[in-house]
Amino acid sequence: MLGNVVVTGGAAGLGAAVVDAVREAGGTPLVLDKSAPDNAEFELVDLADGRAAEAAVHALAEKHGGFTGVVTAAGIDRCGTLAGVPADEWENVVRVNLFGTAAVIRAALPHLENGRVVTVASTLGLRAVSDATAYCASKFGVVGFTRALAAETAGSVGVTLVVPGGMRTHFFDDRTEQYRPTDLEKLNPPDRVAAAIVFALSQPKDCEIRELVIAHSEEPSWP
Repeated sequence: MLGNVVVTGGAAGLGAAVVDAVREAGGTPLVLDKSAPDNAEFELVDLADGRAAEAAVHALAEKHGGFTGVVTAAGIDRCGTLAGVPADEWENVVRVNLFGTAAVIRAALPHLENGRVVTVASTLGLRAVSDATAYCASKFGVVGFTRALAAETAGSVGVTLVVPGGMRTHFFDDRTEQYRPTDLEKLNPPDRVAAAIVFALSQPKDCEIRELVIAHSEEPSWP
């Protein structure tokens, strides 16, 4: 049975699906997000601010004790050419997706003995495409960070890298037409990815699911 599981980005999208899946598995989701979730304990925080993210993790630990898991589901994007995306917006993608992931996990590790970490990258963390330099840089970074973390914490904390393809969430809503998926039916519902995340969190001690690619069978960005 799952215990206390920290979920970043738990107010919407994949994060909200993870919150539901953790609860259904008998765990207690604890959310970090800029918006309040509908049905979970939470701390409001902008994950672009690493020190604020760390403080929010410590606040959850003080209120709820240790954690059995951390899921870093929060993620943002800013499409466009490198020259066309304002520098602050470009860098904010990396701050949220990569630095926010690292800050939350760094703060959680002292409260996570024998627990598990699941990071969320993307198929665009393994394959690069045009007009996505910020997103690809951040998600390639999550892949490298997670693999290094798994080596660093082997035997004490379980680490799984989840690599989802596109999902049917509001992630694409604020994009211009050229950057939106052409066929929403070729995107996975987020609850399928959330189920895989809970599967990884639920593995017995000393059994590791190191990496999972989860995508619709006709996902255009994989392989």
